[in-house]
Amino acid sequence: MGILRSLLAAGVSAGLWVAPAGAETPVALELVLALDTSESVNAEEFALQARGLAAAFVHPRVQQAIARAGEGGVAIAVTQWAGFREQTVSIAWTHLRGEADAEALAARLAGLERAYIGGGTGIAAALTHAAALFAGNGFDGQRRVIDLSGDGRENRGGDVASVRDAIVAQGIGINGLPILNEDRFLYYYYRGNVIGGPGAFAEIANDYEDFANAIVEKLVREIGAPALSGVPTSAGDMAALFPQR
Repeated sequence: MGILRSLLAAGVSAGLWVAPAGAETPVALELVLALDTSESVNAEEFALQARGLAAAFVHPRVQQAIARAGEGGVAIAVTQWAGFREQTVSIAWTHLRGEADAEALAARLAGLERAYIGGGTGIAAALTHAAALFAGNGFDGQRRVIDLSGDGRENRGGDVASVRDAIVAQGIGINGLPILNEDRFLYYYYRGNVIGGPGAFAEIANDYEDFANAIVEKLVREIGAPALSGVPTSAGDMAALFPQR
C-alpha cells in the first residue's frame, strides 16, 4: 500500500495523474480543440491561433461560461494537425472548474510550440485522431465535442463527410472554425462536410487576426450549450443544404 501511495504521489507531482479505471469525473462538456498547423499556416498565423486561444481562456465571457457550466466544469484537450499522419496532443485533458484553472490553461497555450511545419490538410485524419481521445480520458461529459479550426479543405484524399458521419454516430459533435483568409467559401465546405451532431455550428474567422474574436464567441457558445437531443442532424441533409463549393 505504501508503494502504491508513493507511485500515485509521484504521478500527481509530475502532472501525470490519470483517474483510476472506472472512476470518471462528471463534467458538462468534454472538448477537443484541434488546431491547423498545415503548410498553409505560416509562423505568424500559428502564433495568432495560440495567442488567440490563450486570450480566450482569460476572457471574462469564457470564464463566466465555465463557471456556469455546472459543478463538474469542463474538460479540454488541445491537438495540432496537418497531413495524413501528422496529429499530436499538445495539451492533454485538463479539468477547468473556474477562473484559476482557465488562467493556468491560458498560460500553457501562450507558450504552445508548433508541432509541424509543412504538410497537407488532412481534416479526416485530424477528426479521427480527435475522436479517439475521448475513450478512457477519465471524464464523463454530458456532451462530447470536437472543435476543429483550419484555413483549407481536405487535400490528402480523406472522405471527410464519411468520417464526420461515423464520429457523430458515436455521440460526438463536431463544430468548426473556418478561417477565410485563403478560401472565402470555406464556411460552406465546413457546413457541408465537417460539422455534425445536435446543435453543430461553424464560427467564421475572416482571417487570422480575427481568430481571437471568433474563438471567444465559439467557446462561449460551446460551453454554454445545453445537452440537446432530437435535433435533425443528418449528415446527408446537411451536405445537400450546404454543398461543397
